[in-house]
Amino acid sequence: MLEINEKTSKLTEIDFVTSPNFDDRPKSISIDTIIIHCISLPEGEYDNNYVIDFFQNKLDTSVDDSFKSLENFKVSSHLFIRRDGQIIQMVPFNKRAWHAGKSSFNGRSNFNDFSIGIELEGTISSKYTNKQYQSLNNVIASLKALYTNITNDNIIGHCDIAPDRKNDPGAFFDWGRVKRGEL
Repeated sequence: MLEINEKTSKLTEIDFVTSPNFDDRPKSISIDTIIIHCISLPEGEYDNNYVIDFFQNKLDTSVDDSFKSLENFKVSSHLFIRRDGQIIQMVPFNKRAWHAGKSSFNGRSNFNDFSIGIELEGTISSKYTNKQYQSLNNVIASLKALYTNITNDNIIGHCDIAPDRKNDPGAFFDWGRVKRGEL
């Protein structure tokens, strides 16, 4: 399990790269949900810093034609997990990252308010790596220990809360492996 510093709401001993795209959560909110996403920029290309640049509002949209549609987007995630399992935190867990967008599921809405967003480097049509699952499951175990209202039923995909807009983490994501906490 990874250690979370309760004062800073950050994982210890991992890279922290600040995203400006967050704000305060509503008062008296209980963090009880984890949203799994996927992203790669350009889609299907890995091992570059375009995703981090995007979450920091520094993406040079002239680098690739597919980046043009991302101009002026202000989004973030609490965590980004690379293909090699490296975890990068961009927003403290006690803050509201801008990852869910317009969202609704099981009678609840505004998922940014009470969820933690985790981006996996990947696409909806590709498999994730063993190292990503190991890192993800370690993070989930740590988050569950700190935020005891997080249950397996509240670990869901972006596709669940925004089905008309989003398909991530995709058909190749192994939900069973995550719900079982397999490393």
